[in-house]
Amino acid sequence: MMSKKFFIKTWGCQMNEYDSLKMAELLKVKNGYIHTKNINDADILLLNTCSIREKAQEKVFHQLGRWKKLKKKKDNLLICVGGCVASQEGKYILKRASFVDIIFGPKTIHYLPNMINKLIYNNNTKIINIKCKTLEKFNHLPELKYFNFIASITIMEGCNKFCSFCIVPYTRGRELSRSVDDILFEINKLVDCGVKELTLLGQNVNAYKGIDSSGKIYNFSMLLRKISKIHDIKRIKFISNHPLYFTDDIIDVYRDIPKIMSYLHLPVQSGSDKILKLMKRGHTISYYKNIIKKLISIRPEIRISSDFIIGFPGENEEDFNKTMQLISEINFDHSYSFIYSKRKYTKAYYLNDFISYKKKQKRLYKLQNLIKEQINIWSRSMIGTKQVILVEGKSKWNNKFYFGRTHTNKIINFIGNVNIIGKFIKLKITNLYKNMLFGEIYN
Repeated sequence: MMSKKFFIKTWGCQMNEYDSLKMAELLKVKNGYIHTKNINDADILLLNTCSIREKAQEKVFHQLGRWKKLKKKKDNLLICVGGCVASQEGKYILKRASFVDIIFGPKTIHYLPNMINKLIYNNNTKIINIKCKTLEKFNHLPELKYFNFIASITIMEGCNKFCSFCIVPYTRGRELSRSVDDILFEINKLVDCGVKELTLLGQNVNAYKGIDSSGKIYNFSMLLRKISKIHDIKRIKFISNHPLYFTDDIIDVYRDIPKIMSYLHLPVQSGSDKILKLMKRGHTISYYKNIIKKLISIRPEIRISSDFIIGFPGENEEDFNKTMQLISEINFDHSYSFIYSKRKYTKAYYLNDFISYKKKQKRLYKLQNLIKEQINIWSRSMIGTKQVILVEGKSKWNNKFYFGRTHTNKIINFIGNVNIIGKFIKLKITNLYKNMLFGEIYN
């Protein structure tokens, strides 16, 4: 009997991408299935979802509508929905998409092979399994077979902050940290596969608090110091951080450990203390700026990126101008910015929103243009400088070029050859073209 083929579509953050990689390896190892990139060849369709924004959630049902047509054409095609939308909506997904066969949550992906088997061999009609209060999935997920030199690893999941706009605590649950030993074991396996650069993942990654086999409790800075001692890991970065957990002991890591990349994603959401209070962020703008000031004093070359929510209920022109002022002061090198999206179950859902969508769009456009200008200035400042990059592979822009990232997370395109993939090389930055940096190899 031929092995079944599965197709995975992933939306959302890097944690979802990590989960999808684990799901794919799990189905290969446990069920002997084949991962296909051709949706028309698949016997099983898996959708790993995100529910951070309302549009992203609606996007899920639009996608399922397209998959419904495939199911009508192909007997026994299984459709499985996982991730945060599955966790949030559960059985209510079936009210809008009754043809879905399996619904599973971010913490129940390890049950997926058995759920599929039950449908195929036991004639179950629908399976919903979205609840798990622990991180037991990491005890059942297989090692990833990496053929790249850059990898991500989830060190904790969930969030305890309950920001008034955010649905994550309701879909991912409370903060849970993996044990130090489990994390180090997985990292060492990645090193065996040739991984040199590592991204640590978590909803609030810097809120990590785990234990080792001796019972010693590690906070995030202690974990970073432990990981930095792994010789073959040459670069370390982490997302996503919360300002309240970005304490001085983490800042000291930037002083002491060169392996920590000179790049930090630290979401602020707004430049107005009034709006931050309505968002229940728990920090002020002066507190946020003080973190950045300390980091720059230690790492003058560090690049900062952030998240911004535009048009949060109650945001007036003064509040928005304060956000623009903050952006000018910090001089961000990247950002994720979105118009506020009302999410069911959150406290902000009940706030009165008198801002027109047109006004929100204008504010977002203005903010994004300022960020683009800053990115362009940062990029131009690199022309003529010499940088060390880790070569990742062929450029997506043009397959005649290769690309890699600097220590500040900037992508550089250059003429090279296949023999340098996975190696650190020196480049001289030569020019900026269509918002892309280019360089030449030098010895």
